[in-house]
Amino acid sequence: MLDLDYEQNKNKQVEQIIQIIKIASLSLPMVAFLVYYYRITSSMSFSIYYSIPLFALILIVVTLIWVLIRLKLKAAKKVVDPVISITLASVATYLTGSYQSNFKFLFLFVIISSSLEYSKKTSLMIAGISALIVLGIDLIFSPQVPVNTSFESDLILAGIFMLVAWMLGLYVNLEKKHIEELKEMTKMDGLTGLFNHRYFYDIIKVKIKECDDTGAKLAQLNKAQLSLLFIDIDFFKSYNDLYGHQQGDEVLQTVSVILKESVREGDIIARYGGDEFAIILPETSKKEAIKIAEEIRKKVQDTYFLGQESMPGQSLTVSVGVSVYPHQAKTEVDLVKYADDALYRAKFLWRNKVEVYFSLLEDLQNDADEKEKETLASIKTLIAVINARDNYTYRHTERVVLYCTLVADKLGLDETTRRIFIHAAYIHDIGKINIPKEVLIKVSPLTQDERLLLQEHPQNAVDIIKHVSILEEVVPIILQHHERYDGTGYPNQLKGAEIDYLARLLAIIDSFDAMTSNRPYQKRLSFSKAIEEIKRNSGTQFDPDLAKDFIKIITESFVR
Repeated sequence: MLDLDYEQNKNKQVEQIIQIIKIASLSLPMVAFLVYYYRITSSMSFSIYYSIPLFALILIVVTLIWVLIRLKLKAAKKVVDPVISITLASVATYLTGSYQSNFKFLFLFVIISSSLEYSKKTSLMIAGISALIVLGIDLIFSPQVPVNTSFESDLILAGIFMLVAWMLGLYVNLEKKHIEELKEMTKMDGLTGLFNHRYFYDIIKVKIKECDDTGAKLAQLNKAQLSLLFIDIDFFKSYNDLYGHQQGDEVLQTVSVILKESVREGDIIARYGGDEFAIILPETSKKEAIKIAEEIRKKVQDTYFLGQESMPGQSLTVSVGVSVYPHQAKTEVDLVKYADDALYRAKFLWRNKVEVYFSLLEDLQNDADEKEKETLASIKTLIAVINARDNYTYRHTERVVLYCTLVADKLGLDETTRRIFIHAAYIHDIGKINIPKEVLIKVSPLTQDERLLLQEHPQNAVDIIKHVSILEEVVPIILQHHERYDGTGYPNQLKGAEIDYLARLLAIIDSFDAMTSNRPYQKRLSFSKAIEEIKRNSGTQFDPDLAKDFIKIITESFVR
């Protein structure tokens, strides 16, 4: 793989060589001017001590003029440098004997620098102009003699000019082509022929800038949109384990072909890693992105893969997460994170599904007043801090929200109750922000003081949200989600129906996810064993009727 730093260093060194040659093309004509100066002053008594400063002064003046012209005509740099160098070489040749001058080689400097810096066509044109100037000086200024030896030798010199330009130009073009090929190789994933993870992050920055520029031109940023799809093959690890990596590679290649056939010109597909793909969709709204994602999902589902009969659902499928810039995500990092979060939701519960990123807090902010928006913004910041301190708590919250969404739909909760339930699930653990990280991630059993400290998190959460009126209805759910049906829970030892209905339901879901997830101090249980634990604690820790409903939903949805 071509190393980017190596390429940059190489380009820098080539640029230094070009600049040295250009300096030589400026300074060496000064030698010619000095020779001319000695010729016209040979009858005078000028000392060499006076001529050297004069030579330096002329060089400085010419260099300054060259720099000023380049700065003034920065856009015409490709024309300015060769014109100045050719002019100096021509004047130097003329002043030092014209057709008999020994300084005709000065044209080689501009030919060499042009060959290294510009295209072969440009360098050949400059070589041709140099050759015509040299031969023109011969024809115009040489005496009329039967055999013009200067013209004959200059014909050879003109041929050398063209040969040097052609050979160097050809070499530079070949090198540039080779470098481009290497660059393309560094962009591509060898197995699938798609762009790779590294190139994905390079190009997404470019596309976001293009999106911003388009929005600025439209004077309406919300009209310039960039969508991102994250695609993951469902149960691919199981397929690999069952049929081997070679067969798994064939699946990846087939999916890659489907992706190529499903996108439009200008869309960018990358293999993000393993069995995960990313598609950048410039100038694409959320609605259009969802449509493309659904087409991809259906095409993969309808494609036959060898051995798919042994997979869940007897088919290989993909899950897709969708995020949109700038309506949801405001930065490149957010765009990728939101697509990943949406993919996580799609895979965790349903699989073979397209999920669009959404934020409950952002939805709440639409109905909040200015003061409440500030509080909600603070809550959002706290959730980000929790994620940084304890990723388990963050992912646990995500999973609890997904379970609550599933259970609410299966139980047929009305829209208002469903909304309150999901909002409570989203912020039920926010009070852990006040719990030391050492306690949250402690591997050994908690001390009595640490246990009491951890039991404060429901009240801490309520203290954080109590000033937000639109969250008023979630307060009892959050406060009571660690109460036990037999009255031995915390913080208020409520019993049975004294506990809020949704709090009783959230307690079951919260415990189920805790049991089925890897935690610092315990290994995860299988769904079947976790269900047995809920049955065993039904009537003591959990509401028996709600426990029965939850077990039925989980068994139908996940346990096969």
